[in-house]
Amino acid sequence: MSSTATARSRALLDLALAAAVFAVSLVLLAHDGPMAVRVSTRGLDLTGVALAAGTAVPLAAWRRFPLAVFAVAAGGSVVLAGMGYPTGLLPAPVAALYLLAAGAAWTVRSAAVAAGLLLAYLAASAGGAFPVVGLVHTALPWAAAWFAGERTRLRRQQVSELRRRAVDAERAAEAERLRTVREAERERRLAVAEERARIARDLHDSAGHAISLIAVRAGAARLRQDGDARTLQAIEELARQTAAEIDHLVGSLREDDAEPPAPLGLASLDTLIAHHRAAGLQVELDVAGAARPLGATADQAAYRILQQALANAARHGTGDARVELDFTGAGFALTVTNPVRGTPRRVHGHGLVGMRERASLAGGSLDVTRPQGAYRLHARLPYGGSAP
Repeated sequence: MSSTATARSRALLDLALAAAVFAVSLVLLAHDGPMAVRVSTRGLDLTGVALAAGTAVPLAAWRRFPLAVFAVAAGGSVVLAGMGYPTGLLPAPVAALYLLAAGAAWTVRSAAVAAGLLLAYLAASAGGAFPVVGLVHTALPWAAAWFAGERTRLRRQQVSELRRRAVDAERAAEAERLRTVREAERERRLAVAEERARIARDLHDSAGHAISLIAVRAGAARLRQDGDARTLQAIEELARQTAAEIDHLVGSLREDDAEPPAPLGLASLDTLIAHHRAAGLQVELDVAGAARPLGATADQAAYRILQQALANAARHGTGDARVELDFTGAGFALTVTNPVRGTPRRVHGHGLVGMRERASLAGGSLDVTRPQGAYRLHARLPYGGSAP
């Protein structure tokens, strides 16, 4: 609902309240209303109607001027009592006092105004006698109105505070969720960067070795064959220059690097499996088809994927793993399956990010499935460095 519609609804409600209080006041003045303090000396006339309207109509503006509305309503009641109209529980000051207490905290000023008008009303309605009946019939309803208004205000403040806390909690939860998402994304990117650095080091080893070998052979051929000396010299210089550039670009990755040189690839498979068996992991190896050579990148990716998969099996599994190598298809397939305790709720951290990155850069793919009670990793890599 728009603010304009809300304001219109509140104005109509306030007008309805004023009209209802005015009607009830007329009825009570015309019939010597209940709990009358003394016998009336005059009946309802135009003056009484005007005074009753003066006490009730200001209620339509109580939201803007709550204290002034109460003062007008109670003052009009004092005038009615002083002129001899039937007095007792007139609704206008009671309603105005409730709205005053419900709208704002009680202050010294409002308390002084309420107390003064109550005493004036009691004195006017008692006709010079001690207002014992007035204390009961008037003071108690006024006190009840104040108490009810105060409780309403406190309840409204409590609800507002609970809503504010709920909003703050929701905002805090959203901020925490965003922080968690950003942290997870940062960790994922860090894992990718670390794995790319390792891949770069592996590629540097293989490419640098190959280019250096080209340079050596070209230099030897230049010494043996004078006819192509210039061509071979150009090859030698280019190879040496390329090797130097690779050393310069990737050399920073080796700073403070205590890791041993990267393994050759699947040629070191037996050593890797023997290492895990010695550590207590029961590894079963199954090879389908005759072994076929992989490209350097795919070979190193296969070794690293298998290395990480066996490490995950040893860390999260129940103590055994099955490794399947398949050379029968258009591409090389590697599958590692290991039982797990219970139902795995998440993949093994950043290791999966690195394995997927290696498979992707080698032109292959990697998938993970979680059948009942097990964890299965399946990677496909191309022969010769191209995607199958």
